[in-house]
Parts: sequence; structure tokens; C-alpha cells
Amino acid sequence: RIFALHCDPRLEVGRLGTRVGPITSACDLIEVRLTSPGGHTSRPHLTADLVQALGLLATQVPLLLTRHVDPRSGTVLTWGAVHAGDAANAIPQSGLLRGTLRTADHATWTELEEKLRALVAAVLAPTGVGYVLDHVRGVPPVVNDEVSTGMLRDAAVTVGGEAADASTEQSSGGEDFAWYLEHSAGAMARLGVWSGTGKQRDIHQPTFDLDERALPFGSRVLVQAALSALAQAAS
Repeated sequence: RIFALHCDPRLEVGRLGTRVGPITSACDLIEVRLTSPGGHTSRPHLTADLVQALGLLATQVPLLLTRHVDPRSGTVLTWGAVHAGDAANAIPQSGLLRGTLRTADHATWTELEEKLRALVAAVLAPTGVGYVLDHVRGVPPVVNDEVSTGMLRDAAVTVGGEAADASTEQSSGGEDFAWYLEHSAGAMARLGVWSGTGKQRDIHQPTFDLDERALPFGSRVLVQAALSALAQAAS
């Protein structure tokens, strides 16, 4: 078995958030590079309007994708960068759209690349704009098995008492611990790092800080979970 802990500033020090099943989401990187002959904005009919195509791609593909996947899968395509052109009166020859494609469901994740490619092709077909789509497969969801999750939960209670046990929600963030779980049973839990007073600082902000009392608690929990796993294997 394999175990992991991830900092969680929403939980106080001495608490451990556990969840059976998916606790994070899959995350793929998407990049679409568009090309056009370019031209003057007074004559868009003589060329392929790349900026308009970018706008269609950015707005229509995320919307259409919601109608091609199970809404319970927590699938979301969000663009984080868009670049095209410099002059107000010139249709550019190239453009770029980058974003992330996330899903909470492992089965859905395996189907997303094919669905996305079909939607991008369908949206861009009437525009005459050329494109290259790079779909970089990222991490699958972290899916905790029930037995391993129970070991982490019991370990937290052994180390910190009943108050140490906390439930946690599935996150839409990605976590490469998921690759280990493709080969071994295991679980990841959320380690409380908030002091209990003051502002809860997000883990992805430059102001993030943690109460270091969480470190020995987390270490003891992992040791206790490992001992439980070894005892089960030996029995």
C-alpha cells in the first residue's frame, strides 16, 4: 500500500481530512494554435477571420463539451491564455489559446481527448482557419481505496484522538500521486496546517504559511498507517 498527505489550510493542525473514492481530479493541458492568411479588417470576406475563430473556440467548445459528458463527472474546460494580433485594422496570421481540461471521473478522462478534438474541428470548420491542437495528457484523478483510507483515518484517531478525524471534499485540482495509485492500492488525505487563528491562506498564494506543528502530527499518522498496513499484510 501507499499513503500520502497534502497540506490543507482549511483544516486546523491536528486534524486529517479523508475521503473514500476520488479526492482530486484529472488535469490535461490544452493548446490550440490557429493560422490564417491574414488580411485587412475592411475585407474579412477575402481571408479567414482568425480572431473571430478564436472567440468561437473560446466560448463554444467549453459549452458544447458540457453536452457531451456526464454532468456528474465534474468536467470543466477553462482557458487561461489567449494571444492574437497587435493592430486594430489587421486580421492576424496566427493565434494561440491555452487552458486546462479537468474531470473528476476516471472513465470520462479516458474519453476526453477524442471528444475535444471532434468539437474543435466542428467549431472551426466553417471559419476556414487552420489549427493544430495539442492535448497533453496530465494526471488521472487520485482515487482512494476504502481500506487504505480507513487506515489513514484510524491512524489519525490513534495519534490525535476522535477530534482528529475530518471528512473532505473532492478537489478539481490535479495531483501526481494518482500515478502511484495506478499500480498500488493506497490513499491520500488532507493534513490540517492552519493554526486555528488568523486568516486561512490558500496553498497556491505567495503568502501561504503553515503551522509547523502539523509536521510531527502528519509524520506520526503516516507511521501509524504504515504499521497497520504491514500488520495486515503479515496476518
